[in-house]
Formats: sequence, structure tokens, C-alpha cells
Amino acid sequence: MNQRGVATTNGGSGSGSVGVRIQQSRRLPDFLQSVNLKYVKLGYHYLISNLLTLCFIPAIAALSIQVSQMNLDDLRQLWLHLQYNLVSIIICSAILVFGLTVYIMTRPRPVYLVDYSCYRPPDHLKAPYGRFLEHSRLTGDFDESSLEFQRKILERSGLGEETYVPKAMHSIPPTPSMAAAREEAEEVMFGALDTLLRNTNVSPKDIGILVVNCSLFNPTPSLSAMIVNKYKLRGNIRSFHLGGMGCSAGVIAVDLAKDLLQVHRNTYAVVVSTENITQNWYFGNSKSMLIPNCLFRVGGSAVLLSNKSNDRRRAKYKLIHVVRTHRGADDKAFRCVYQEQDDAGKIGVSLSKDLMAIAGGALKTNITTLGPLVLPISEQLLFFTTLVVKKLFNASVKPYIPDFKLAFDHFCIHAGGRAVIDELEKNLQLLPIHVEASRMTLHRFGNTSSSSIWYELAYIEAKGRIRNRNRIWQIAFGSGFKCNSAVWQALRNVKPSSNGPWEDCIDKYPMKISS
Repeated sequence: MNQRGVATTNGGSGSGSVGVRIQQSRRLPDFLQSVNLKYVKLGYHYLISNLLTLCFIPAIAALSIQVSQMNLDDLRQLWLHLQYNLVSIIICSAILVFGLTVYIMTRPRPVYLVDYSCYRPPDHLKAPYGRFLEHSRLTGDFDESSLEFQRKILERSGLGEETYVPKAMHSIPPTPSMAAAREEAEEVMFGALDTLLRNTNVSPKDIGILVVNCSLFNPTPSLSAMIVNKYKLRGNIRSFHLGGMGCSAGVIAVDLAKDLLQVHRNTYAVVVSTENITQNWYFGNSKSMLIPNCLFRVGGSAVLLSNKSNDRRRAKYKLIHVVRTHRGADDKAFRCVYQEQDDAGKIGVSLSKDLMAIAGGALKTNITTLGPLVLPISEQLLFFTTLVVKKLFNASVKPYIPDFKLAFDHFCIHAGGRAVIDELEKNLQLLPIHVEASRMTLHRFGNTSSSSIWYELAYIEAKGRIRNRNRIWQIAFGSGFKCNSAVWQALRNVKPSSNGPWEDCIDKYPMKISS
């Protein structure tokens, strides 16, 4: 998703202003300039939808305080009074039973994240800059202009020298066959799942729900069927394969699993997130399609969710909120990340020059909806007051952008590229430590698509920063165009699980990344 380096400079008069306009189109919009009131209303609608719970809990607290202040004489008088008011007792009891029944039936079941794992590819799949560029040259598919363009993108991308590309891309010439693509998918998915099952001691037969997301590789049988076959999952498993949904599909998959866990009691759900590069490498010379070659790398994750009450004791996190934003009704947003053929008939994923602006609009909508759910009352009042003043009295008043650092302790921003992280850090007024996990994940593993937010969470865990009741915000962008958020709360001081992706290198990070 990184758009740096796409524009070329033009000589002659007026080139400066053109360059400025191009740069502006590739930055996130200033959130202080406009906030749409309808998304604020949507956020408050989510809040009010839990009004019964919000009202019921204070009522119980007030009743408990009242009872605690009563002495024996008060209790005796109450008993005598109730003896002669049988009708009142029956009515009050019926109301109490009805209220408790409604509360129990309507409250959502808690969803726990028991554990997760991230795939760590073998060292022979590493692709340092020099080898990457040399292989690109030896394929004979790229002209000198395209090779130079890829070199510049790599230098500015934020990727390090230890990212991974699939086995087929290490061959000369490359071998992007269906068999090689299946092999890549199996190595990533099975590698992550083997680690997850080993760490959690969960039997594959206990898994009742399976959700797999992979945008660009959708074979028959599906990837979810490949997992069912490999691990001999039970015959009545609810399995799904989400395709074509981009880098934010991991949050979508979690949301789907959460909804299924509300319906199916006492079971486990596994969410597998990956992307497949083998058959989606671009071998043409269109600049907008070459960027994914430089950014996307091999990676994947497997997440174990549970609605079992006894799993709370061993779970790492509890899912608090998922907020999804889809801008697909807008034509520009729909086409800003678009798989198509170039003029020579070669297939690739084209990234629009408007991508950053569209991502910014989707993010603004998402955080405006999320705000009422997570922000302290003080921040909400400031935000809402300035918004009303702007709408009703003075259009020149800038809306107050809430401080999300008061709502979240840790941030996992999709590692789509350096420009994405830079702009989010600036617009959300975050500190360098808040985006450290995203920058280091991009440097060490590259853009691993929908699984990148889990590599980032693993980084924070490996650093020993997650404490009991800390809140984590995972935010991801994807084709369509979508921006999706997931909010988790730590249930204990979280330590990294065995065989984590940062296990042998966390002490080297953070490291300074050249501009």
C-alpha cells in the first residue's frame, strides 16, 4: 500500500506545483478539516445498543448499597411488611426474573483469544535487496526503468534485508505454478497451525469453526478444505474461506468467527490469515503494479478463539469491539487496489495514486465510529461539543481530534508500507513507541498482508510490554476499500508463546531505519 516513489519528477515550468499536488494526493487527509456527523451517530448507536446492560448494572449497585446500610430492625420491618403484601412480592419477583432473563438472553457471549502463532519461514527463503534485484534482472521481464524503480522503492520501503519470498521466486526463471502456490500455502498455514496446536494442547477434533482468509489464491478445493484434510477435522465443522478481501481480511475473519461463537456454544474457532505470492508476482513494467513485488512477503498467522468460560483463565485476551468500514460504494475507493491486466496482458495488482487519500477517508470514518465505544467521557464531550459548534455556529472551527492514547495502551497498525505508518503516526498524534511494532514488523518481515497485525502483537509481547487490562488496537486497511479495527483487552501480564516469530532476534530491535 506504500505509494512513495510512484511519481516521477517532470522538468520544465510548473513541475514544482505538479509535484506538490502529487505528493498531497498521496498523503492522508487532515482529520481536523472534516468529520462526518453520521459516523459519530453510528458510534453512539453501538453504545446505546448496550443500554440495558449499562442501566441494569448501576441499578444493582444502588440496590446493593441500600441493602448494605440496613440494620436488623430494618430487615424485620421489611419482612413484616412483605408478609401482608403477597401481590407486591409476586409482581416484584416477576419483574426481577423477567429482567434477569432478558439480560442473560441478550448479552453477547465473551470471546477469548487463547493463543496465536505467526509463521517463521526458513532462512533459505530470505531475499536481501541485492539478491532480489539480481533475480529481477535475470528473469528478463523487466526493462531498465522498471529495475531502477524497484530499487528506489526498496530503499524507501522500510523493509530490511531479512524478509522472505516464496521458493518459486528463488528459481531462475521463476516457477509460479499451481503446485508451487499450493506448496507455499501449505507451508505457511500448516506451519502456523502446528505451532498453535502444540502451544495450546488443543485437539483438532475440538475445533468447531474454521475461517481462512487469503485474497489472491483461491484454489479448488479451498484452503479451508486443505486444513480440514490435513488435520482430519470433524465432519460438522463450520468452515469458511474468505477471498479477495485484502489486507484487512484478518479482522473480518475474526469478526465472522466472533459472530459464529455467539451461536455455537462451548467450542473453539480457528482463524488462519495469509497471502499467497507465488502466482501473484507481477512480471511486467507498469509502475503501479510493481510496488506489491517490492513490499509483499511470505507470512501467515493462526489464532485460537474460544467461548468456553473455563478458557478465561488461560486466555491471553478478550475481544472487546470490532468496527468495520467499507467504502466500496465509491468508484475511486473500489478501484484504488485493483487486480487487472496491463497493456501487455500481464496480470498484477494496480495501486492508485489516490490510495493514501482514500485510506485516510476510510480511517476517519472508522475511528469516528469507534470513538464513542472506547474513549473516556472527557474526550467524547470535547469532541462532540466542537463538532456541534462547527455544524451549527461556526464552520471554520476545527473539530477536536480525540486522543486515542487515552483509550489504548498499544497499537498494531497494518504494516502496509512506511508511508502508511508515517501518516497514521502524524494524524493520530502517536509517539514513536506506539508505531514501533509496526515499523519493526515491516523491517523484519515486510508486508505480510492480513497477518501483519499479529506479527506486531507478537513483537509487543516479546518486549514484555503487555500488562493486565491493557487495551490493544489492531487496525488494518484492504482492497474494496476497507478499514477495520479490532480492540482486545489483556486478561493478564502476557508473555510470548513458544516458537514466536521474534524469539531469536527481539534483542536486536528496535533498530534505526534509514530514511
